[in-house]
Amino acid sequence: MLSERRLEVLRAIVHDYVGTEEPVGSKALTERHRLGVSPATVRNDMAVLEEEGFIAQPHTSAGRIPTDKGYRLFVDKLAGVKPMTAPERRAIQNFLDGAVDLDDVVGRTVRLLAQLTRQVAVVQYPSLTRSTVRHVELLSLAPARLMLVLITDTGRVEQRMIDCPAPFGESALADLRARLNSRVAGRRFADVPQLVQDLPEAFEAEDRGTVATVLSTLLETLVEETEERLMIGGTANLTRFGHDFPLTIRPVLEALEEQVVLLKLLGEVQDSGMAVRIGHENAHEGLSSTSVVSVGYGSGSEAVAKLGVVGPTRMDYPGTMGAVRAVARYVGQILAES
Repeated sequence: MLSERRLEVLRAIVHDYVGTEEPVGSKALTERHRLGVSPATVRNDMAVLEEEGFIAQPHTSAGRIPTDKGYRLFVDKLAGVKPMTAPERRAIQNFLDGAVDLDDVVGRTVRLLAQLTRQVAVVQYPSLTRSTVRHVELLSLAPARLMLVLITDTGRVEQRMIDCPAPFGESALADLRARLNSRVAGRRFADVPQLVQDLPEAFEAEDRGTVATVLSTLLETLVEETEERLMIGGTANLTRFGHDFPLTIRPVLEALEEQVVLLKLLGEVQDSGMAVRIGHENAHEGLSSTSVVSVGYGSGSEAVAKLGVVGPTRMDYPGTMGAVRAVARYVGQILAES
């Protein structure tokens, strides 16, 4: 275990290196921070931190920089989540409030996250498998043709055309619509099949075939393996950090193009909690010089999707974590109110 003083030295090194982009020396630390000890003591503390693998000497200069292990300790023990200021919170709310549909919400969220953090923003669309039913609408298009509209709690809308085995009257349609919503509205997708299995029996014999067809279409919509979708923005921000990536940023850009890689990174967050993966903690080799800060978002306590940012390990972790958490909270509120 490191002493409190050595933890303070590590905190100061991370703070200065993130801010200045320059390796940090003991003289600079004692001048910029009130460590209460001499430069010689700080040098000794830095030697211990280096021996333990928390900092490293990038070249022959006297300065040191944090390692992945050093950033990990900083995030776990030393860094609080920086709260957003009142003007920042208002700006987030105003930016997201004008969204007209789910695509617009996701698009605005990506742009906002990229602007706030000056990193690459990644937002996952809400997954149908984690959603609940808000409403099922049934519309008559012709005597034997219906349209089913499924609306989820995340604002996602799925439409299906249904060819009925026989004409279906307006009164029967209204009855089916009412019975269906009374059973499935507010329920998780996984619960719906059991909730509607006996519904055809509530109708006249000549209508049961159509009711069964409607239910079959609804269940197909619920279990359909819709492709997980992501939106990415702010990739150009990486060009500001060229010297933070060994040799070239090309491996990072190539990894960002592989949506399955990003989905795996985001998908490791099982709830709405914050996750920070630093450097070599990212399994994909192309992201070994980056950090990923992600969090779940949703209309309730359970996450329906993830959002986050990707940037160099030399990152303002408290500020980035604060921005990601604040944006996720507002997106969740919008989904709950939509």
